[in-house]
Amino acid sequence: MSVGPLSVKLFDRAKSLIPGGVNSPVRAFKNVDGDPFFVRRAKGSRIEDIDGKHYIDYVGSWGPNILGHAPIPVTNAIHEAAKDGISYGIPNPYEVEMAQRIIDWVPSVEKVRMVNSGTEATMSAIRLARGFTGRDKIIKFEGHYHGHADSLLVAAGSGALTFGEPDSAGVPASLAKETITLPYNRPDLLEETFDKYGDQIAALITESYPANAGLIFPQPGFLKLLRDLTKKHGALLIFDEVMTGFRLAKGGVQELESFTADLIAMGKVIGGGLPVGAFGGRSQRNMTANATATAGHHDVLALKMSGHVCSLSLFSCLSFVCWDVSTLVLRMRSYSTNAASDDVSGARKSSARRALASAHGTWRVCCIDDYRHRLCG
Repeated sequence: MSVGPLSVKLFDRAKSLIPGGVNSPVRAFKNVDGDPFFVRRAKGSRIEDIDGKHYIDYVGSWGPNILGHAPIPVTNAIHEAAKDGISYGIPNPYEVEMAQRIIDWVPSVEKVRMVNSGTEATMSAIRLARGFTGRDKIIKFEGHYHGHADSLLVAAGSGALTFGEPDSAGVPASLAKETITLPYNRPDLLEETFDKYGDQIAALITESYPANAGLIFPQPGFLKLLRDLTKKHGALLIFDEVMTGFRLAKGGVQELESFTADLIAMGKVIGGGLPVGAFGGRSQRNMTANATATAGHHDVLALKMSGHVCSLSLFSCLSFVCWDVSTLVLRMRSYSTNAASDDVSGARKSSARRALASAHGTWRVCCIDDYRHRLCG
């Protein structure tokens, strides 16, 4: 893809002012052997860059823009809230309504606290788990991204049961050693790890359906094993639903899998794309006390909360959106499982592919056409 001259010029200028010229590595386009274009505006499913080129956006700001860019009800709600003030430093009604909506929709969440981002949500959930259990070690999986908190910037060691090594300069080796990194979908290694370190593990954190290293579905029974092992050894199970929450289903992956985690982390999708996140879980006395003492959003901006309340209200009205996505995912997962089996007939694989294509086609039309006309004018 060729980048226009204005984007090229602006990127050259950005590289002299910003490390790498971008504020997130994925925006550098290095994995696709290109340079980034710079966006002027976006509406519905379309993006326009500063050179006047137009694109169909299948990324949606990496997920939060499930309603499309600049949906009229959300932008109107933000505009009205901003006229009354942006930041108060004291409680406002939106945050209570926001909490209620999350608790009503997400299985296992009895209390929830707001933060600024998905990174803060996962970081706070881990701190809460350590405080609640009195333990230090956590387990994460290779290729799962949970933000840039020190405990989570860890790659796998040289062996399956070795402790992690820092994956970024500035992360103390002593802290990295409290993180155990394992390959995903390996129940044997997971059970071995809990047998060896179970009484030291505060939490296991996982992307509920991993998508940061390509879409990887859990093998049948694997998520249930996570639930059983953490419960058996007194550790907490943390579902990182930053990418899946309010997208696959109103209640996220927990709703689809019909069981609950102890703590849930959520990201910008709950704020209509504004910088906000949340973490929540069961209302156990000691857990609530630790959450109150160890983590929180010092100023829940009314602007962010208004965007959230409006976005989730639209999700509620457009429940077919979550149904359609969950149908797509379940069909993809079925195909993924079937394709991995040697005894699956060619006809069955072909049927699974057709079902997947049908679901994807439905979702594509819904996302590009219906959202643009209904929400963006």
